[in-house]
Amino acid sequence: MPSEFTNRSIKIKIMKKAFFLAAIILFIRASGVGQRTPDAGQQNPGTGQSLEFPQAEISNDILHARLYLPDAEKGYYRGTRFDWSGVMPSLEYQGHSYSGQWFPEYAPTINDAIMGPVESFTPLGYKDAAPGGHFVQIGVGVLARPDGSPYSPFKYYSVLNPGVWKIKRSRAPIEFRHQLNDTGYSYDYTKSITMTKGRPELVLAHRLKNTGKKTIETDVYDHNFFLIDSMLTGPGLVLKFPFTLTGEETRGLNDLAVIEGDSIRILREFTGKESVYAVLHGYGDQAGDYDIKLKNHITGAGLRIRADRPLSRLVYWGNGRILCPEPYIHVNVQPGETFTWTLRYEFYSGNIGEAGTTGDLSN
Repeated sequence: MPSEFTNRSIKIKIMKKAFFLAAIILFIRASGVGQRTPDAGQQNPGTGQSLEFPQAEISNDILHARLYLPDAEKGYYRGTRFDWSGVMPSLEYQGHSYSGQWFPEYAPTINDAIMGPVESFTPLGYKDAAPGGHFVQIGVGVLARPDGSPYSPFKYYSVLNPGVWKIKRSRAPIEFRHQLNDTGYSYDYTKSITMTKGRPELVLAHRLKNTGKKTIETDVYDHNFFLIDSMLTGPGLVLKFPFTLTGEETRGLNDLAVIEGDSIRILREFTGKESVYAVLHGYGDQAGDYDIKLKNHITGAGLRIRADRPLSRLVYWGNGRILCPEPYIHVNVQPGETFTWTLRYEFYSGNIGEAGTTGDLSN
C-alpha cells in the first residue's frame, strides 16, 4: 500500500497540474488566443454567423432586417465616412435578399466596408481647421485634421470625440440618437428605422437639431449599397428615374452601362476592377423627382426609393458586385432650429401587385 508520504506527493502533483492548466486558460482568455475576432481578412461579416458585433433584428413579418449597432469600441463600422447608425448586413423580402457583403476585405475603419442604405454627410469645419485642429462628421463625431491636404472621404481620420449614442430597440422600429457637443458645431441627431405595418416598406426618418453656435450646412446622401439576390453586376440591372437623364464626369458609359431616356441599363458583366460612374442631371427642385427604382430583371426583385425633400445632387456608381444610386439632400440648420427628412424604401418581387406600390415598377 502506498505510504502517507506517497499519497501527499501525488496530491501535490495533481494540484500543481491544476494550477498550471488554470493559468493557461486565463492566459488564453486574456490574450484572445483561439477566439474569433474581426480583422482585415474577414470575408463574410454579412452571413449572420458572426456574433462579435453589437446588433439587432427588426421585422414586420413581411420584411426582415438585421442591423449592426454603433459602438466606438466594438462596433462593426468605425470608419469616418458614413454615419455609424443603420448599417444593414441583411434585408430580406419574399425569399429575395437585398443586402450583404459586396467588398472583398473587411476592417472596422475601411471607409466603405459597410452595407445597406447607409448615409454620409459632408464634413463641418474641415476647411477652417488648421493642421492639428479638428472638424465634425455628423453621425461619427469630432475628428482630427492631420495635415493641410484636402478632405478625402476615402481616408480615415482619428476620432477625438465619438459623442454619445442612445439606442431604443423594439421588434419593428429601432431608433438611434447621436448627441455631440463641440466648441462650434453641436447637434442632436435622431434616425428611426421602421417597417410599415402590412407593407414591404422600410422608412428612415431623420431629425437634426442644431444645439451649437454655428450654422450647420451640409449635404447628406444615401449610398444605397443594395446587393440584390447576391448577383454580380451585369445585364438585367436597371436604374429608373422620373425624368430624362443626362450625365457628366462619366466613367464606363456606353461600354459597361448606357443612359436610355429616364433609365440606366447595364450592358455587360464587369471584369477586374472595372466600375461605372456619372453625375446625373435632369431633376428639378420638387421632392417628386426623388423617386428612384432599382430592378433586377433576372430574379424579378426590385425596390423604389422616395423622399420628402428635393434632390440637391445625384450620382450613380457601380462595380462588379453592386450598383448604387446616390441621391443627395441639402441641409441648412440655424442654431436652435431643427431639420427633418424622411426616406421610404418599398420592396417588391415579381409583378407590381405583390408590393402594392403605385407607379410603373416593371420596367
